[in-house]
Amino acid sequence: MAFTAKDVAALRERTGCGMMDCKKALTASNGDMDAAIDFLREKGLAAATKKAGRIAADGMAYAYVDGNVGVAVEVNAETDFVAKNAEFQAFVKTVAETVAASNPADLDALMATQAVGSDKSVEDLRKEKVLTIGENIKVRRFQRYDGVVTAYIHMGGKIAVLVKFDTTPETAAKAEFQEYAKNIAMQIAAVNPLYLNSAAVPADVVEHERKIATEQAASTGKPANVIEKMVEGKIKKYFKEVCLVDQEYVKESKLSVQQYTDSVAKELGAPIQIVEFVRFEKGEGLEKRSDNFADEVASMIK
Repeated sequence: MAFTAKDVAALRERTGCGMMDCKKALTASNGDMDAAIDFLREKGLAAATKKAGRIAADGMAYAYVDGNVGVAVEVNAETDFVAKNAEFQAFVKTVAETVAASNPADLDALMATQAVGSDKSVEDLRKEKVLTIGENIKVRRFQRYDGVVTAYIHMGGKIAVLVKFDTTPETAAKAEFQEYAKNIAMQIAAVNPLYLNSAAVPADVVEHERKIATEQAASTGKPANVIEKMVEGKIKKYFKEVCLVDQEYVKESKLSVQQYTDSVAKELGAPIQIVEFVRFEKGEGLEKRSDNFADEVASMIK
């Protein structure tokens, strides 16, 4: 399978490895991107990649809470200029409010739903904004939670986080809990966990990580029993990197997120559990319309 300068650039963006290492990895894997990532990881050159890949498109991620309903949405536009446009931002908020009010089953249902504060559907309103703003606009995704929820928006819409908790209404109303909930949302924005806990990691993902860890450990030439312990250690480290409750709490590295949660629960005298979360980063996984970096590495492919 052939590969291009853009493939080298994309692999470098996803792994943080040098251009020559990326070229070698793609050559060894016949241009297969996932296999090339594994190749780099087996060589100890790349860490575990995030689920999203590179961030290239623009737009806005937005989250808010209305009573016991929380919503996160992402709406894409072509440029940062439009993303900062007040009319575009108002449209994004309308989309979120419509999700909260109507609880659509999926994206198609949302687009067909009458928008809050309008006699038009969300899709007709979108088309109207395309004409008046002058750029393509796309409602990409949304998430809606009912219950004890908190929302956090980072850098004016670069990242939106929505978290659902299980606790008593009395606890949820306390300022101490609200501060805790915001801290958890900020943790998610900053560290980007892939899963809530180790039980939520799919078996095939764990098996894949175990294969990578085994390849790395076997290359040391150590005895089988030592290799087994090394592999288990790497799996535990993987969980600490990608599982929210196992991560180091960013404001107090001596605590895990679970330990921080337990300490707040003890202080407030009521159980607290993080149930689920979503983190939207604008343009996550979308490809740029042009990639100037490809020109820089094109000569290395020839």
